[in-house]
Amino acid sequence: MIGGKVLLLDRDDINTDEIIPAKYLTEVDKKNLAPYILEDLKLNNFDPKKDTKDKKVVLTRKNFGCGSSREHAVWVFTENDYKLIIAEGFARIFRQNAYNSGLLVVELPKDKVDRLIELYKKDPDIEIYADIDNQIIVAKSKNGEENIKFDISPLYKEIVKEGGWIGYVDKKY
Repeated sequence: MIGGKVLLLDRDDINTDEIIPAKYLTEVDKKNLAPYILEDLKLNNFDPKKDTKDKKVVLTRKNFGCGSSREHAVWVFTENDYKLIIAEGFARIFRQNAYNSGLLVVELPKDKVDRLIELYKKDPDIEIYADIDNQIIVAKSKNGEENIKFDISPLYKEIVKEGGWIGYVDKKY
């Protein structure tokens, strides 16, 4: 299963400039992006230096990753060891870049995202996992466990399981 502790970003339309500011796009090594994750994101009581530590899952709203098409916006998550992003919706290019990099992105209906956020607010230490083979999100909190089905194409499932496009191509061809 893929997942762990949750970072809640309870807002629509978080764009790539907020995920990784453009001034860092000249970095030639992905590892150098890691300290700047969500540096320009403005949310009440959000401190990117503190709040992103030890998290593996992002839980957010619709149109996540909108804005400029840049792989850096995915790389900053993978370089910080995030495994899963759950949202009501993703910008098309962000979603594709995530799959290409082996980052699992799961799109759920608003009522399911609302339920996960409600569980988080009751227990901020909640952990969320994705069972990619069975296509189930598992939310584990002090109040119990809840499961939510999700869809992913067989191709994207394989790409994520191989760690991204390069791993998939190496295996297949």
